[in-house]
Amino acid sequence: MNLEGVLAVDKPAGMTSHDVVARTRRILKMKRIGHTGTLDPEVTGVLPLCLGRATRVVEYMQELPKEYEATLRLGLATDTEDLTGQIIQQVDQVNVTAEEVEQVLNSFQGLISQVPPMYSAVKVDGKRLYELAREGKTVERKSREVTIYEIEMKAMESSGPFLDVSFRALCSKGTYIRTLCVDIGRALGLPSTMVKLTRTMSAGITAQDCLTLEQIEQLMQAGELQKHLIPVDHAIRHLPAHTVSEEKAAAAVQGQRLSSRAVAPEVHTPGCIRLYNSAGLFLGIFEKQEETGAIAPVKVFLPET
Repeated sequence: MNLEGVLAVDKPAGMTSHDVVARTRRILKMKRIGHTGTLDPEVTGVLPLCLGRATRVVEYMQELPKEYEATLRLGLATDTEDLTGQIIQQVDQVNVTAEEVEQVLNSFQGLISQVPPMYSAVKVDGKRLYELAREGKTVERKSREVTIYEIEMKAMESSGPFLDVSFRALCSKGTYIRTLCVDIGRALGLPSTMVKLTRTMSAGITAQDCLTLEQIEQLMQAGELQKHLIPVDHAIRHLPAHTVSEEKAAAAVQGQRLSSRAVAPEVHTPGCIRLYNSAGLFLGIFEKQEETGAIAPVKVFLPET
C-alpha cells in the first residue's frame, strides 16, 4: 500500500523534527516524507508530515499561520533564549501587574520586527547560526518582519523570585517565539526567557488531529493508518476550489492551459487554485497567470493506477 496524505504527529519533547521524520520513515518503511516546519527538540505539539506525493504541497502548507502556547519567565535571561542555555542575567524580584503584562502583550499584535536568535538554524555566510554560537561566536543578524495575528495572556504565576507568564500566539511563518518572549520582557524592562512551548496548530491542523508515534506504529501494524491521514487537497484547503468538465480535465492533467472561463466558478484573480473534475476528484494545484489570464498546471496529481 502506497501511503499518501498528511500525517499529523504529536511531537514529543527531546526529539528534533528530523528525529521524528527518521522514526516515522522506519515505522512506515518509506523514504518520501517531509515536514512543514521545524520544532526545537524541547518543543512539543503539532508536526504535520507529508507522505508520498503530499511532499509536493509542503511549500503551500508552510505559508499558513501557526499557533503556539508558550510560557515565559520574567526576571531571568539565558544565552539561548530558553531554559536549555546558560543564565546570563537575573533579578532578585519582579514587580509587574497583570494589566502591565497584558498591555505589553497587546502591543506586539500586528507586524513586528525580530532579530533571529544566535541559537537558530538561520544561515549566515553559509553557516548556521547555532553552529557559530556553539563556537562561542556572535554575529550580526538581519532583522526580519513577521506578523502576530493574535496574542492573549492565559495565566500568570510566581516562580520563586520570578514571574511566569503563559500566553497564546497566532503568528506567521518564521516567527521565533523564544525571541518574542525576550522582547516582551525587554518591553517590561526585565530579562526574560522562554520556559515552555507547544505548537497547537500548523497549516490548519490542530492538536486534536494528531497521533503519537506509538499510535502511528499501532495503526501501521493494523493496516489502518491511511484512513487517519489528511488528504492532500484538505491540507491546502486555503486555496480556492474550482471544477472543470471531464473533457477539459483530461487536457489539464496533460499539462495544457485552460481558459479561466473553462472552470467553475470562473477564476477572476491571479493565484493558485485547487482544481477538481466533475466527479470531485482532485486534479492538482493550478494557477491563473497574470500575463495571459490562462489557468496553468503547477502541481498535477494524476490518479494513481
